[in-house]
Amino acid sequence: MAAALGLALCQATAMAGDGKLALTGGVSTVDGAAGGGLSPWALIGSAATEGQWGATAHLSGVRTRDYRLHAFGAALAWNDRVELSLARQDLDAGNNLAPLGLTGLHLKQDILGLKVRLAGDAVLDSDTLMPQLALGLLHKRSDAGALGAVLYGSRGGPLGAKASGTEIYLSASKLLLAQGLLINLTLRGTEANQGGLLGFGGAQSRGWRVQPELSLAWLLNRRLAVGAEYRAKPDNLQRSALGAGALKEDDWFDVFIAWAPNKSLSLTLAYVDLGHIAPATQPRQQTGVYASVQVAF
Repeated sequence: MAAALGLALCQATAMAGDGKLALTGGVSTVDGAAGGGLSPWALIGSAATEGQWGATAHLSGVRTRDYRLHAFGAALAWNDRVELSLARQDLDAGNNLAPLGLTGLHLKQDILGLKVRLAGDAVLDSDTLMPQLALGLLHKRSDAGALGAVLYGSRGGPLGAKASGTEIYLSASKLLLAQGLLINLTLRGTEANQGGLLGFGGAQSRGWRVQPELSLAWLLNRRLAVGAEYRAKPDNLQRSALGAGALKEDDWFDVFIAWAPNKSLSLTLAYVDLGHIAPATQPRQQTGVYASVQVAF
């Protein structure tokens, strides 16, 4: 979901005395950390630079063929080095879980994130081979409502999932200034099902698995960017008690356009492909539109 406002880093030849230039803090991911819409980057969010405090707030929505997701959150940053984020997700499943006898269900999740920049500077190192590197943690707790008895329940449930889990990720963001291109690679250790909305792990799970995530962004001008993201995901529930393939999980993909009318406001629109989110009443590819607004200080 909409990536890459951090690409405006290629317009920032230096940090402004009153904070970063427009777009240099990136957008907020669906998990709450700064980066693209799908994947966290090594960038630290907000308009704050070295020695300053900063903050962001975001509101995002995804509308696919059968599902609706709303997400909102906020993040606090210090010294362009540390970022603490908090996000809330709410997936409206409508009647798509009717095969499980569930209608009108909302799957909810709270996410607490911490990111630390380890080395490099996306702007200052843009003429070297050194990327900006950051290490992050995302602690997630899901509320699956009536579906929880199937997913995890009081003793692990028939699917053997857990209601909470922690992910760890390492991100490398490389700015190619002359080409106006930003490349990010994130490696995420996770056992989350559908990002955590369907719990963590399962009876067939092999525990934490490292999943790659790739983002590419191209700056059309100092306030407009286009690009794409890909996020690989584990498939812990494909051989569940509901039958082989009933909860098969696909990777995520998006293409986006992002615009920043000023350095404090960013707007993002994307086409997203979330694959199959079973067990829908009419299983089909969940493609649709993502929109997000972020304010940064």
